[in-house]
Amino acid sequence: MTEKITRINPEQLHETPGYHHITVVESGRTAYLAGQCPLDRNGELVGSQSFEAQVDQVVANALTALAAVSAQPQHVVRSVIYVRSDERDVLGAVWSRLTDSALGPAFTTASTLLGVTQLGFSGQLVEVDLTVALPD
Repeated sequence: MTEKITRINPEQLHETPGYHHITVVESGRTAYLAGQCPLDRNGELVGSQSFEAQVDQVVANALTALAAVSAQPQHVVRSVIYVRSDERDVLGAVWSRLTDSALGPAFTTASTLLGVTQLGFSGQLVEVDLTVALPD
């Protein structure tokens, strides 16, 4: 299926730090993953006040969700990353930890990184929303 996914950066647009401006999927089925939160299997928040611990839990949860639909990070065609901060350095650190993780290939596609004031769970600092072109 990855041969049906094309990532494009038009020369007329700015360079990116690893993602692509456009992702084209030729055909096939799509999975929309709910926002992956830093909750463990019991629904408990992991890493209160730790961006690093929360990113690691979000990565683990996203990899589990991808595996449940027989997909891998390279099948992700769009990501939205929510970070509870307005500090550019914090957003950059979260981006780096995500892109350096086992989920990293997911962020080479069309991607948006947002600083927000609040997320759904008390103490939650990070959430990742993924759209996946399912392999054949």
